[in-house]
Order: sequence, then structure tokens, then C-alpha cells
Amino acid sequence: MPRKLAAALGVAALGLIAGCRSLPVTAPVAVSWDERRPQLQARERFELKGRVAIAVAEQGVNANLQWVQTGERTQVTLEGPFGVGAVRISAAGNDLAIVNADGQRLDSDAAHAELTSRLGFDPPLQRLRYWIQGVPDPASPATQTLEPGQQRLQALAQDGWSILYTSYSLVGNEWLPARLTVQRDTVRVRLLVDGWRL
Repeated sequence: MPRKLAAALGVAALGLIAGCRSLPVTAPVAVSWDERRPQLQARERFELKGRVAIAVAEQGVNANLQWVQTGERTQVTLEGPFGVGAVRISAAGNDLAIVNADGQRLDSDAAHAELTSRLGFDPPLQRLRYWIQGVPDPASPATQTLEPGQQRLQALAQDGWSILYTSYSLVGNEWLPARLTVQRDTVRVRLLVDGWRL
């Protein structure tokens, strides 16, 4: 083989190897928190499945959780805490409705009273929509603590609640919470996310 042809083939082979090395890796692009936060807050659709453990004083409740967010409408299904079957919670703005395991529907004040009676507190669903994504609710001031060297929350304090993020998972090219604890006074809610769908 002529020396010039061999050299050309060698250069081409090195180019191919270099090209293979430059293929994109499935890791999130480094984006600053100031850019990421409004993007997450603006997300209108997502779903997650997981497990939740709620402790209020000496009482405790465990349940499987499914959360579906579509615009301002939040739909939560809890299986376990209200006896046999699932309880469906639907909220949009100040509107709240519950369909219990018996198929009975409760609205507004009756729905809030039912949640407080069963869970031991009235969950801040409008805020939770943001907190479970790892961002503060943009509607009120918050104190944010970022993970060292990372562009994501380690802790958040808002409206008397404290949220601690202990684990994240990579969903597409986005880091989203996998484990978090929401706490206020004697109420502690631990959420373990099994899967996200964006």
C-alpha cells in the first residue's frame, strides 16, 4: 500500500475515532438555577407515581400515590389510607373535590374537612405542585438552598413549610426529585418517587 494512502487512511481512522468520542452523552446540559427555576415552574404537564408516608403527631398513614398535572388542574390518586380502594382528589385554584373509595363525591369545604379528618392536615396542593418538581411556588417568597456545585435545590422554606430534597433522578435531560420530605409543625410527609412522565 502506498505510504500516502496509508497515511490518509490513518488520518481518516483517527477522525472516526475522534468523532465517536464526541457523540453526545445522555446527561443534562448545565443550566444555571436562574434559568432552570422558571422553566420548571412553567411546566404545565407531568405525571409521577410513588409512595407517600404521612405522619401527624403520633398518627401515621402510608399510601401509593399517582399525581397528574394538567395546567392548573391537579389530580391525585391515593391508594391505602382510606380503606379499601382508591381516593381521587381533584384541585384547580381554590376548587377542591374528592371521590372516596365508596364513590361518594365531596366538594369545597366538605372536601377540605374530609382531607383534614383523614390525613390529619389539609395538604397545600397548589404549593405541592411546584415543590415536588424541586422548585418554589412563584406566588410567594421562599428561601432556597442549592446543592453544592449543583443547579438544583437541597432545601426550601416557604409559607411555614420546609422541604428537604435528599435524592434526584435523571428524567430525559432533567434532574427531578426522587425523595423529599415536606414538614411543618407536627406534620411530616415523605415522598418516594418511583417514576416520572413528562
